[in-house]
Amino acid sequence: MKKRILVVDDSEAILEVVKMILVMADCEVSTSLTGACFQHMEHNLPDLILLDVLLSGEDGGEICQRLKSDDQTRHIPVILLTARAYIAPETEFSGLGATGVIAKPFDALNLASQVAQTIGWAS
Repeated sequence: MKKRILVVDDSEAILEVVKMILVMADCEVSTSLTGACFQHMEHNLPDLILLDVLLSGEDGGEICQRLKSDDQTRHIPVILLTARAYIAPETEFSGLGATGVIAKPFDALNLASQVAQTIGWAS
């Protein structure tokens, strides 16, 4: 069975690249330009969420915290995507509940590797 991954980023270009990488890895990929998608996912929960930290008009970190405080979604791993030049995940994003952080621009192999480790694919 294919792993279902939800990618949320306010850049259509990022969504297209990430979707292409994950589809080539045999995943079922849904994308959204806004965090509004989280209001309608109760019946089709993904196996993993890739979430932009700085969505237009929204805070991906706050969305991650809400997901992790909800009994229905707390089990879903969340990998944050960020364009910040310096990332110290153990301090800057601690407390959000994210499984990992990937800096943009990202390397396709690094993205695929982190996704694989998170959802249990054989590398």
